[in-house]
Amino acid sequence: MAAVLEVEVGGPVEREVEEVRDMGLVGAGPGGTGSALWAKEANGILGCSGSSIANKSKEEILTLYSARVRHLWSAVSTSGLLMTRDRELLEQVLWRLQRWVEHVRMHAKHRGHEAMHAEMVLILIATLVVAQLLLVQWKQRHPRSYNMVTLFQMWVVPLYFTIKLNWWRFLVIWVLFSAVTAFVTFRATRKPLVQTTPRLVYKWFLLIYKISYATGIVGYMAVMFTLFGLNLLFRIKPEDAMDFGISLLFYGLYYGVLERDFAEMCADYMASTIGFYSASGMPTKHLSDSVCAVCGQQIFVDVNEEGIIENTYRLSCNHVFHEFCIRGWCIVGKKQTCPYCKEKVDLKRMFSNPWERPHVMYGQLLDWLRYLVAWQPVIIGLVQGINYILGLE
Repeated sequence: MAAVLEVEVGGPVEREVEEVRDMGLVGAGPGGTGSALWAKEANGILGCSGSSIANKSKEEILTLYSARVRHLWSAVSTSGLLMTRDRELLEQVLWRLQRWVEHVRMHAKHRGHEAMHAEMVLILIATLVVAQLLLVQWKQRHPRSYNMVTLFQMWVVPLYFTIKLNWWRFLVIWVLFSAVTAFVTFRATRKPLVQTTPRLVYKWFLLIYKISYATGIVGYMAVMFTLFGLNLLFRIKPEDAMDFGISLLFYGLYYGVLERDFAEMCADYMASTIGFYSASGMPTKHLSDSVCAVCGQQIFVDVNEEGIIENTYRLSCNHVFHEFCIRGWCIVGKKQTCPYCKEKVDLKRMFSNPWERPHVMYGQLLDWLRYLVAWQPVIIGLVQGINYILGLE
């Protein structure tokens, strides 16, 4: 740039400086010649850009302009001969030029993408509809394989994002839950089945169900309190309160979905092993009036008596069960029929306490979230694969 600053008195460069100064781009004083040259070059690029826009030839000048912009930025940043006002004016010109180059490059990249975006939306809608139909048919025709694949995805997909994003707190809780659940599932699948295993299984999953339900409620309340600004009463930052509520809500919903799937698998296996229940719906053993059809143990508390640890429930089909067994069967295991005679269970009559009835609606919410967590990432990945094959961006 030293050669650029060598000018003759009264020469053409000095006249250019005067012309540029008259335009109000730079001021007089030391360094005015250099800033005038650079400003004139920058404004010349801007002038060419205007004609290029008119001629629809933006793509042809992007490479040249980008190189000249980098050269001008380097000259401005390294020169020590510019006055402060000259430097500020020149930087404004170069900033306009840089913004224009980026704007042109963006429009050139996305030219004609309106039709492409419409195609991508149609592909997304069609894939969602077709995937939903296939999942419904799969669930109706082969429910066992559908449930196993869904359970595996519910278990593994969040683990992948946890390791990738370094969510160690969730990873620790996931490992603890998986370890205990694996032990309980192992006990539930052993033959012969120990008499105390069914109660252990149902108690564990019922406990996790209640914890996840309470955690989800607390998280939802924290989110709502934050939206209404009640967190300010406790001097808690909105972002901290919202993060706390969303985290609790996610923990409650995720583990609520996961434990229901494990509980259903264990419930089917144990009930079939005990012998009172089979997939065909026909009992394989005779049920005594004092024996629970779920766990196969004696019932010592009458239906009308108040139990110390648990009560005894009688269904509309007159079969009696332990409280923990039938609650685990109907709520946790998502069973809506009697374990012995397959008659439909009236949950509203069985659950007399009004605060217990929302469990059924909460279970329906978890069923919807199961599809969202387990299958939605697969569908989105399939859509992205189709777009990649078709060259859509």
